[in-house]
Amino acid sequence: MKYKALNCTGIIRYIYRFLYQIIFYQCLTNFYNSTGIYFIFNHDLANPFFDWIMPWIRTPKSWIPLYVFIIGFCIWKFKKQAILIIILMALSAGFADFTSASMIKPIFKRVRPCRDPVVSKTDIERVDCGPAYSFPSTHATDHFAMAYFMIFLFYRRWRWILLWATLWAGTISFAQVYVGVHYPIDVTCGAIYGIFVGWLFAMLFKKLEPRFVQFGSVPTARS
Repeated sequence: MKYKALNCTGIIRYIYRFLYQIIFYQCLTNFYNSTGIYFIFNHDLANPFFDWIMPWIRTPKSWIPLYVFIIGFCIWKFKKQAILIIILMALSAGFADFTSASMIKPIFKRVRPCRDPVVSKTDIERVDCGPAYSFPSTHATDHFAMAYFMIFLFYRRWRWILLWATLWAGTISFAQVYVGVHYPIDVTCGAIYGIFVGWLFAMLFKKLEPRFVQFGSVPTARS
């Protein structure tokens, strides 16, 4: 029995419903001045636990054990195909990072909230502000690119990966706003761009490994 190719429509619709209200409100009515929502994230949600854990969550080195686990799991589960999976997942993050930081940010030149002359007066800065521009969040683009690269590859076999990979990337993105270095719109649009990059590299993988869909799908009973 032949297995059907991964249908991404349901995943895209799920993401669209989840992000619709935020995107509509911020992109159309408050694109450059999303300080109201930012204040909620940066001030109203403040608590000692978040003050401790959010700077740790946003630090790339904190996730090295997870990356090592993913590499080891892919090698164990997919053998030779693991090499291409690991390379393309790394390239998806690298591509998202370079294009967002070196191409998109210089176009918009949006100042970080912690450097904005007005917002910085009330900003709770929990980490070093950083020199780069704010829009889009490179943390969001990188992590959503890796998360959705895995989702588009493995969703048919492990449905739970949609929730947990999205939660992982989303928590890192939330931390960027909480610590005071990004506006909500920065991480929202960064996430959308990262999802696109993840899809792009997942499709590239499937072009290079056309039989992977059959291998990765959940077996069904033969008729």
